[in-house]
Amino acid sequence: MMDRELATASALTTESAEPAIPQRVYPTGMILTLGAILMFFTALISAFVVRKGLSTSPLEGPISLPWRLLSLNTALLLASSIGLEASRRSLRSGETAKFRTWWYTATGLGMAFLIGQFAAWRVLAGQGTYLASNPNASFFYLFTGAHALHLIGGIVTLLVIAFRPLRRLTQSTATRIAAMYWHFLTIVWAGIFLLLIFAK
Repeated sequence: MMDRELATASALTTESAEPAIPQRVYPTGMILTLGAILMFFTALISAFVVRKGLSTSPLEGPISLPWRLLSLNTALLLASSIGLEASRRSLRSGETAKFRTWWYTATGLGMAFLIGQFAAWRVLAGQGTYLASNPNASFFYLFTGAHALHLIGGIVTLLVIAFRPLRRLTQSTATRIAAMYWHFLTIVWAGIFLLLIFAK
């Protein structure tokens, strides 16, 4: 009788346990997510280009952007991506301490980028250029604001990987997914930055 109860309990436990999810599913899900984000930014860029081509009013002329600050921010984000790859390389080599050092460095550089973007908004506000000042200002705030929101999500992910134990994902898969997302946002920002330069 006791053996039958134990067998029943074991069967119920097995049925109620969450099925194992193959690790390859997570990168695939991230690729689909990045595709959706890419479509969003592509739509914004397309709207900007079309608006720029149709613009005839002198009130819609170029705004005075803090190019040195934006260039510094771009360098910080690129350095963050490089740090993230150095961290993943250290993880593959089994150097845990080095992995964490590079991971924290990459996260800190990402935070510095966000602070720099906020500083750029403050500079524009100090010049009297706000979201509703003209279409060019609106697009700049929209580009940088949308990118910053996505980057905040990335920073949260980096912090979770750094400080919380993982459940379903292996550390290798988690760092790979985070790096995919982070590098994608770095490329998106580089594209936005170049677009702003050519649109001057």
